[in-house]
Amino acid sequence: MQILQGKKIVLGITGGIAAYKTPELVRRLKDNGADVRVVMTTAAKAFITPLTLQAVSANAVSDSLLDSQAELAMGHIELAKWADFILIAPATADAIARITCGMANDLLTTLCLATSAPIAIAPAMNQQMWHAEITQENIAKLILRKIAVFGPGSGAQACGDVGLGRMLDVDPLVSHVCQFFQPASKTAQLDLSGQRWVITAGPTREAIDPVRYISNHSSGKMGYAIAQAAQLAGAEVQIISGPVSIGVPDGCKKIAVESALQMHQQALELANKADVFVACAAVADYRVSDVATQKIKKSADEMQLNLVKNPDIVADVAALPAKPFTVGFAAETQDVAHYALDKLKRKNLDMIAANNVALLGQGFNSDDNALTVFSSKNKTELPLASKKILAEQLVQLISQHYIEKK
Repeated sequence: MQILQGKKIVLGITGGIAAYKTPELVRRLKDNGADVRVVMTTAAKAFITPLTLQAVSANAVSDSLLDSQAELAMGHIELAKWADFILIAPATADAIARITCGMANDLLTTLCLATSAPIAIAPAMNQQMWHAEITQENIAKLILRKIAVFGPGSGAQACGDVGLGRMLDVDPLVSHVCQFFQPASKTAQLDLSGQRWVITAGPTREAIDPVRYISNHSSGKMGYAIAQAAQLAGAEVQIISGPVSIGVPDGCKKIAVESALQMHQQALELANKADVFVACAAVADYRVSDVATQKIKKSADEMQLNLVKNPDIVADVAALPAKPFTVGFAAETQDVAHYALDKLKRKNLDMIAANNVALLGQGFNSDDNALTVFSSKNKTELPLASKKILAEQLVQLISQHYIEKK
């Protein structure tokens, strides 16, 4: 069954550039079974049109507290009673301030006062506005009032600044909403407090020249899902991540890298202090031996690149004198079990999770996956499921084997 089946969600959109993400957010909430009704502020309509949101939600969009037709039936009260959950995304600094003060000067803020449904906000603003003392005071007050705060994320912003303040991407926002409606998961019953987990995720990029590089299709979704599941269970989590477009899970620390050599260096440094090391990244096996300092111009019909082997990150971690519990990944297109078991033994791993990336609908860039997990004594099948659910199952399995070994 879809996680949000039958759930009624009001999506409040305020006037920030991140509003461009909301049509996809509506679509993904609906994919999970939700019925979504959109409420927009006047400023939000400068960034995205009500017609767009009406088309993707299949519901009329509400944008005025003084709509005479809607208010014949007390529309704002009807919406407030209808909602099972209110998500405000993006939530600008202005909207956060008005909600904190209890204002009701437009439809969205009025709904926040008139509803008994839980409310969550996804902050979106310039990094300096996010760090402003008054914004942090407002956020603290909302948290005390049991209003959930999803994000913000960190990264490049529309204004050119870099830092905290970006609205979380669609995937983590949907995940947060789904978690709210899910019964306590297996990871919530785990207690990984005091454990330090290091997880590699995403692809690596091996430069050819200043413009081009060799890479692969890894999205980082599986590694980030594992990181989130371990963090929710109480672990201290560090993610060594290649270039990805998804937000960092709340409570996790990200170490951004580009190449396999950079990831190798960070992995060996952090693994020395880790209890569990999960090598989920899709690391390039080879790199260009001589990277051009200038862009290579197109000339001959053929060109040859001399490649040299990259170090084997997970094998080197497993070879440390005081190695952590080491889990590898094997993304294969054929003979999955054969290659996985060979890697498990040859690289001295404690566990390996294998998947067939040639199968449609799972693996790279997909939201779903299926794994076969091997240890020296056991084989466990984790059937096709969302990467979030699969990550919870895998963290549970790793924890069991880690405790047994310890």
